[in-house]
Amino acid sequence: MAGRRDAVFARCLMPAQLVLPLPSNNAMTRAEFVVAESNKRAYTFLDSFPDWPAPAAALVGPSASGKTHLARIWAERSGATLLDARDLPAPVEGPAVVENIDSAPGFAHEPALFAMLERGTPLLLTGRQTPSSWEVTLPDLGSRFRALLAFELGAPDEALLMALAVKLFADRQVLVPESVVTHLVRTLERSPSALRDFIQRADTRALEEKKPVNLKLIQSLMAD
Repeated sequence: MAGRRDAVFARCLMPAQLVLPLPSNNAMTRAEFVVAESNKRAYTFLDSFPDWPAPAAALVGPSASGKTHLARIWAERSGATLLDARDLPAPVEGPAVVENIDSAPGFAHEPALFAMLERGTPLLLTGRQTPSSWEVTLPDLGSRFRALLAFELGAPDEALLMALAVKLFADRQVLVPESVVTHLVRTLERSPSALRDFIQRADTRALEEKKPVNLKLIQSLMAD
């Protein structure tokens, strides 16, 4: 990732490069994942599949902390089906990822999820809170949740946020000076979601005004 970041910065030294109206790639491959102290344990565990000590595990953390990216990496490795808890009417065969366990309205997904856990299906669940706090109506499912191996994606440090900012701009095929990335990371709320949302706004503004994403544009957005 460091090599790619340096290449992006080097290309950004070209004067007044304009942003092109190109779609975001939103890359979520293994090569694109930024490994840092806050996610290293989860990444290492998922990478050890199929040598897991138990068939099911959970990833927990706030929005944009990397849960979905890690889940997709594991799904590619394991051949898992990607699902959302809000769209789980019945058990599925084979390995599966079920996301947003604690954001699904109602409890319609509980019987299917419990059946998959009972079956011993290789399963990766994601949520914002720890599994012991996930609300359930089936007591046995609650017990299963409390017994899950859970990996919390911790608060990102500056190095991770810098690398993430470079990736988010690169996903949008936008080249920016290193000064822009540094200013963003040191000024914005220190969270992946705040960084993601602001970069989307910056890209939109640059396209509307047909200007490059530079420090002047960033400061103007922050002043709005």
